[in-house]
Amino acid sequence: MDERFAPLYARPCYVVIFTSQLSDDTAGYERMAARMAELATGQPGYIGAESVRDSNGFGITVSYWRDADALAAWKRNVEHLAAQELGKARWYRHYALRVCKVERACCGPGKD
Repeated sequence: MDERFAPLYARPCYVVIFTSQLSDDTAGYERMAARMAELATGQPGYIGAESVRDSNGFGITVSYWRDADALAAWKRNVEHLAAQELGKARWYRHYALRVCKVERACCGPGKD
């Protein structure tokens, strides 16, 4: 399987869809994004994430969580809270956050 895909989870899970448009001031953004990815990986209940960003700074990150408690713990993480504040104040021109419960998931062969 392509490592850019998050692993499928066998039962319902939660996803966070974070869509953003970067501002013109992105100093430190890449370093913080990498740190948040590393930090999330160590969180209990984290399943995986998929993320893309285009050349104009529009991005979508989808993170997958085992249950609502795991997601709530991530939301309360002190480093994550600090990164959110920096994002609001500096890095994002606009963003949207959506939380969904996945009822079904499947995958199939890709074309290489």
